[in-house]
Amino acid sequence: MTISPTPTRDHDTVRAVQWQGDRLRLLDQRLLPGEERWIDCRDAAAVTQAIRDLVVRGAPAIGIAAAWGVVLAAQQGQSLDDVLVMLRAARPTAVNLMWALDRMKARIAAGADAAALEREAQAIQDEDLAANRHMGELGAALIAPGSGVLTHCNTGSLATAGYGTALGVIRAGVAAGRIHRVYAGETRPWQQGARLTMYELVRDGIPAQLIADSAAAHLMKSGAVQWVIVGADRIAANGDTANKIGTYQLAIAAKYHGVKFMVVAPSSTVDMATATGEEIEIELRDPAELLATAGRRTVVDGAQAWNPVFDVAPAELITAIVTERGVIERPDAIAMQAMFGS
Repeated sequence: MTISPTPTRDHDTVRAVQWQGDRLRLLDQRLLPGEERWIDCRDAAAVTQAIRDLVVRGAPAIGIAAAWGVVLAAQQGQSLDDVLVMLRAARPTAVNLMWALDRMKARIAAGADAAALEREAQAIQDEDLAANRHMGELGAALIAPGSGVLTHCNTGSLATAGYGTALGVIRAGVAAGRIHRVYAGETRPWQQGARLTMYELVRDGIPAQLIADSAAAHLMKSGAVQWVIVGADRIAANGDTANKIGTYQLAIAAKYHGVKFMVVAPSSTVDMATATGEEIEIELRDPAELLATAGRRTVVDGAQAWNPVFDVAPAELITAIVTERGVIERPDAIAMQAMFGS
């Protein structure tokens, strides 16, 4: 099934999370770019499984999907306390999941019925899209005209309500004529950069080149890149940032080569209750994901693997954190508290 382009702004045509009134329709991101298949989740258990199995991925999109899972449970008269626990356990690192569920829980505690919960979930989704557009403008304004950028994993419309976080900055930067060269790392082992980011960039007419993850430092040395732009799954109170595995080594290489490093994420990704990155739980997934490609084993039988999904880039390696609330340059605990403290 082909995705119908959405008439919004230039370079933004994908909507991967779609509420249908009595079910949640998700574009199965495990099959892209080879096949565009939609999955209909008709209950909260199906939404939970879709989050766990990476049908839907990207911190904001996970939170949005979970909110709709609560709506389905309310429509079907399920125990919402049990459903909240089930959904919360689907992925441990992305704080947006917990944030969205806490927001739904507060509405439940206030006596919201299924219709009110549906309005709340829609508000979460609409607010994310608006935040992404604003972050795109803020982040693009930091980039000098004629720049080259490198991004990691997928942070676009597939990972959000639309437009994207880091990819939203790239979209805005390209539209404004500030970004002239875009590079995407492949992002092993699930190859979100190769499969998903390149899919979005090509689909929306943004010229880009794919690189092997291991080519990033060499690319920076060449002078072709002035910014690394990434998303986040959790930002600690001191600015340390958890993101897709491989982000930390990009931050180190960028610092060495004098390349600026931008983290782009909505304020729902900021976790002021987590003091530093050392406290962030790093999800470990099945080692088999590293031992195979597209379901076919590529490593000798008997080999072992270690498969962390995220790592943490220390705040001192980050040039700027961009959220819809504003930009924090040279982030630290004081600057984070000033913008996000209660």
